[in-house]
Amino acid sequence: MRDAAPQTIYLKDYTPFGYLIDSVELTFKLHPTKTRVLSKIAFRPNPEATDNRFFLHGEDLTLISAKIDGQDVTVRHVDGGLEADGPARAFIWEAEVEISPSTNTALEGLYMSNGMYCTQCEAEGFRKITYYPDRPDVMATFDVRIEGEEPILLSNGNPGAKGEGFAEWSDPWKKPAYLFALVAGDLINHPGSFTTQSGKDVELNIWVRPWDEHKCAFGMQALKDSMKWDEDVYGREYDLDIFNIVAVDDFNMGAMENKGLNIFNSSAVLASPETSTDANFKRIEAIIAHEYFHNWTGNRITCRDWFQLCLKEGLTVYRDQQFTADMRSGDVARIENVLALRARQFPEDQGPLSHPVRPEEFQEINNFYTATVYEKGAEVIGMLKTLVGDDAYANALDLYFERHDGDAATIEDWLKVFEDATGRDLTQFKLWYSQSGTPKVSVSEDWDAESGTFSLTFTQSTAPTPGQDVKDPKVIPIAIGLLSPEGEEIQATEIFEMTEATQTYQAKGLSVRPVPSILRGFSAPVILEQDIDNTRRAFLFAHDTDSFNRWEAGRDLARDALLDMIENDAAPSALYLDSLRKVFADDTLDPAYRAYLQAQPGESDLARTLAAKGVTPDPDKIHAASKAFKQAKADALKDLLRPIYEDNQIDGPFVPDAEGSGKRALANSVLSLITKLDGGTLAQSQFEAADNMTQKLAALSQLVTAGKGTDAITAFYDQWKEDRLVIDKWFSLQVALAGPDDAAKVATALTQHPDFDMKNPNRFRATLGALAGNHAGFHHKSGAGYKVLTDWLIKLDDLNPQTTARMCSAFQTWKNYDPDRQALIKAQLERILAKEGLSRDTSEMITRILG
Repeated sequence: MRDAAPQTIYLKDYTPFGYLIDSVELTFKLHPTKTRVLSKIAFRPNPEATDNRFFLHGEDLTLISAKIDGQDVTVRHVDGGLEADGPARAFIWEAEVEISPSTNTALEGLYMSNGMYCTQCEAEGFRKITYYPDRPDVMATFDVRIEGEEPILLSNGNPGAKGEGFAEWSDPWKKPAYLFALVAGDLINHPGSFTTQSGKDVELNIWVRPWDEHKCAFGMQALKDSMKWDEDVYGREYDLDIFNIVAVDDFNMGAMENKGLNIFNSSAVLASPETSTDANFKRIEAIIAHEYFHNWTGNRITCRDWFQLCLKEGLTVYRDQQFTADMRSGDVARIENVLALRARQFPEDQGPLSHPVRPEEFQEINNFYTATVYEKGAEVIGMLKTLVGDDAYANALDLYFERHDGDAATIEDWLKVFEDATGRDLTQFKLWYSQSGTPKVSVSEDWDAESGTFSLTFTQSTAPTPGQDVKDPKVIPIAIGLLSPEGEEIQATEIFEMTEATQTYQAKGLSVRPVPSILRGFSAPVILEQDIDNTRRAFLFAHDTDSFNRWEAGRDLARDALLDMIENDAAPSALYLDSLRKVFADDTLDPAYRAYLQAQPGESDLARTLAAKGVTPDPDKIHAASKAFKQAKADALKDLLRPIYEDNQIDGPFVPDAEGSGKRALANSVLSLITKLDGGTLAQSQFEAADNMTQKLAALSQLVTAGKGTDAITAFYDQWKEDRLVIDKWFSLQVALAGPDDAAKVATALTQHPDFDMKNPNRFRATLGALAGNHAGFHHKSGAGYKVLTDWLIKLDDLNPQTTARMCSAFQTWKNYDPDRQALIKAQLERILAKEGLSRDTSEMITRILG
């Protein structure tokens, strides 16, 4: 276990390591509890370093021997590793250590998952494998020999010699240790191939357990599509002879981009129509693309230090979002990206866990794999592309790859490329990387009929966040279109570049006062405040030519109606229901888009909105209003629902493409409303007839919601109890859909189920994460939800600090609630903090949440 004593690391204190590494040779002699790792590393002094101390990171290692140039050397064990007297010249360091993969429950370094050896070295896991300068700016080529009884022995790079009980691998590209990977096990490969744009043939493999081979075809096609897209859009060609993906059951994250050997959480690569939903297929496609795109934006060009994490993650998320938009519906993809941003990143930005896209300090880097780094980091890239234009963006990326290939780069390097390619000064734009918080942009309108001038005056402000009381104005690209009173577009989208605290946009020569459509496509990650009435919202919902803003207008109309019900016990809004009916009946719209048009804001979203207004959210009232609102929608649309449902049924085999998934999304959104009318009769029929998991799970969800799911829950388990990924869904669904009084009880009962395994992150998140996501259940006035989650976080911290710390974020909005709930949550947070031997990961998170 790591020392829980916090040590703050600051960006301003960065200094280069005292030595460079020319090459690394590693030999692994695999054993579940006594793996031996032999390292032979060629060091030489770094001429740019000011500190030539020879310090190597190491955790949970038993040192067997250490030599410099073949001679035994005296080492000094210090906090976090060891140090020795390093020569002021080139030398060879050799060490042998022993580690125990089978007892490594933290899933960092080399560990075992159901008998298979695998690694996870990002961010600082390599130090659990051998002594090494485990930092991203130390880059070297790696040659690896693996000795073991397992039939498949894999590592980074291209394959070398192999024989009975051994395999050798050589990675010709310099990389930091966090990109090292090793896998050994009884695996089979789902093979494929890809010919690059220059005519090079690349061998592709997805390695899985024998019983999972039938779930690989979609992942393989997604990989090929990603490789082709990256060549076509970014001009990036794959650079090794082989690309391997391995599916691992026990994994803290979605996947890892290790050079040439991507290790994936099984849930992020394995899919079949019988076991996976459309959402699963879409997620797999995006994650495979993300990890492949890292080959250039993360691997060939990596981070100088972990403060630059957004340099690789924000850019790669933006690239995978572009890919998804091209492969599927771009309109829907943008809505989904913004929903995720607002659900995960906005609360982070506005609470005690707020930090800049590039943090200035941290205690545990694992805690900064956040929505701010990933999703907001991607939004920053998108804004930059909007500001400079598509052609300039492409030119700047070409220059970035040319200038920094093989480098460990910084945000300054990234922005300098754009300045050199475009001639722009990006000093002010850089504030997006250094200032935390979500800007609010308020707007007022003015119409001068005599001159035909329409003005929009914008004011931006950002509230104080931890450590940053004063915020300077940012560069904010605001996409604006103008509509006529009849709903016709009289001005196409323009980008207004806001750079001051208050600034005015004008459109002149107009014959009639226009209706503005502001922040089209969600052109910046801000909160837009407009003093407009619901009649205007209804107009935009019916007529806006920007698909995102049309959806946004409907969502705002629904949110306002729900808030009126929560705060004033009002009836469901007739204006909203009438507007929804007119829009929802339009069968010319993309089915997936229509499904989102009728979806209502979630309960957590409503709670955050109330808190932002200075109103203490009441989870019980929010839950009751949400149920009543959905019933009102079902009643208002009842004559449309069956025809829409039937029109969007698909005859023929299941295909997880944009068209098929869109129709299923619309049909199942309608099914949720029909269930409000028929009590689950149609859902029962769909459940019994379904031949794919999308339809099966959607029907099961409606039966559970209608209180008629007992038999279906049992039947579902009996059918799929041997498939761990499907049973994750079974655990999650029951907790997520439990009523407020039952959620904690259901979660507790499932933790006693024989299939519950707290050591498996997927199963833990499926159960306890679902409890945290059940807003009214988690925030039950008894505090039972808080206690159940806390009990399990305390247990998990000893085994897996990384997963524990990340799940603590469920408590980050605790100060939004009433004093009684605050007291209950604070007591649980203090329980966690008082735990003896609490990990550094969790200690930092709880301390920050408490404030």
